[in-house]
Amino acid sequence: MFIDYETFSHRADALLARIADTCATAGRNPAEVALLPVTKTHPAAAAEYAARRGFAAVGENRVQEGVEKRPQSPAGLRWELIGHLQSNKAKLAATHFDRIQSVDSEKLLGVLNRAAGELGRKLPVLLQINTGDDPAKFGAEPADAGRLLDTALALPHLQVDGLMTIGPLSDDPAVARRTFARLREIRDGLAARSGAPLRELSMGMTGDLEAAILEGSTLVRVGTALYGAR
Repeated sequence: MFIDYETFSHRADALLARIADTCATAGRNPAEVALLPVTKTHPAAAAEYAARRGFAAVGENRVQEGVEKRPQSPAGLRWELIGHLQSNKAKLAATHFDRIQSVDSEKLLGVLNRAAGELGRKLPVLLQINTGDDPAKFGAEPADAGRLLDTALALPHLQVDGLMTIGPLSDDPAVARRTFARLREIRDGLAARSGAPLRELSMGMTGDLEAAILEGSTLVRVGTALYGAR
């Protein structure tokens, strides 16, 4: 049985307090870190709860799930794709999502650019980099990040907002911290070289959001701590 709105709201309060406490430790303004509720495998009510609580956007892992849920959700809510995107679903994703965080190849950039052009829009994207060197995770190799950015910046129908990564599964918090620090360092280097601000650093989930915020995350993606286990 899915949770009620009051439970969701209390959990959101607790998460926002975690974020604020970590920002205080890091000497950061909590307003610099957004919380993205992740609605994967949960009913459309999950998105409605997020909108009612005042969140501007939700994250979805699968294209088809977002396509089905969005029409049942509040009209002003933005949808971000955070799961792996195959090229054959790129046009569908460009049609139904406001931003795609999981862009990890030059091929995918090209397909999304064409799709956005056909739709007459400029599509915001994040470049996913596998800074944890985790073979189980998607993302471009760190060494390829510069080439991926150069390709993206040359495409007229894409807007590169920043970078994204997923921390490796590990019981050692230092592993996540290193993964997130590496993404920040790559971002800083690419921004200095290209002149693109690359403001967004999407990193950190329920179990490792503190490590991510300490290393500069601007967007933490949380499902379990808000909606419960899938």
